[in-house]
Amino acid sequence: MAHPHEAIPTLRVTNAPAAAAWYARLGFAEDWRHQHGPGLPWFISISTPEGATLFLTEHEGDCSPRGNVFLVTHDIASAEAALQTTAQLMPWGDRELSVLDPDGNRVRVSQPAK
Repeated sequence: MAHPHEAIPTLRVTNAPAAAAWYARLGFAEDWRHQHGPGLPWFISISTPEGATLFLTEHEGDCSPRGNVFLVTHDIASAEAALQTTAQLMPWGDRELSVLDPDGNRVRVSQPAK
């Protein structure tokens, strides 16, 4: 068996298009979206040019509400500006911030110590 080469966190959201717009502030853009039919829940893939990918799902059975995602960046200042918050210096030297998205998912953004 081949070993996995990628892991994609899936976050439960109530409005996937609105959630995708919120994550755009962190540099994510929509890759594709799927809906089984009109009025049914959306499933949207978003990613950054650097290769970070998230799945945003309105489907109740896909995952639990109020998830947690940890993002690593080389530019914490941009995340601070986009999210209007301040990163904290962690005891191990990284700078990190933590916010909730509109659906209550915890989003932590970290810049490793140099």
